[in-house]
Amino acid sequence: MLNKFKGDKAALPARAETKSILLAGLGAAIAISAVAVLADVSNSVLILGSFGASCVLLFGYPDAPFSQPRNVIGGHFLSALCGMLALKFLGHSWWSLAISLACAIMGMMFTRAVHPPAGSNPVIVYLSQPAWSFLAFPVLIGSAIIVLVALIYLNIIREAKYPKYW
Repeated sequence: MLNKFKGDKAALPARAETKSILLAGLGAAIAISAVAVLADVSNSVLILGSFGASCVLLFGYPDAPFSQPRNVIGGHFLSALCGMLALKFLGHSWWSLAISLACAIMGMMFTRAVHPPAGSNPVIVYLSQPAWSFLAFPVLIGSAIIVLVALIYLNIIREAKYPKYW
């Protein structure tokens, strides 16, 4: 068993081109700025910590399955919903957090809408104990804004189409 911890000794993946790195950073900055500005203007909560990780996937690896719109929006919503349901029906405890995270992972896998950053949403719900409106603001609206920015930005800067599927 301990021998497995050494890994396969595979080579590191190739480094992305400098242009791709810069464009990914710019896209992420634009997306999170759009969410933050709209939050300020509307005086509402639209930002989740998990949105930063979503931007890494969307702008750094836009062709990956985890980066597709259904995965981003669906994954965030489903995971937050699992957290809210566990909080409502099971209360605020370590085991309700564990159940909500397990349900979020299984639900995303079952619906084929896996988005790893969304896995933090049950934890965010557990820590903040938000109202049900949390599912709309910031979860749905915030993730939709990030996807909308990605749709526009990625289709301007790349020859490849985004998304690969809905």
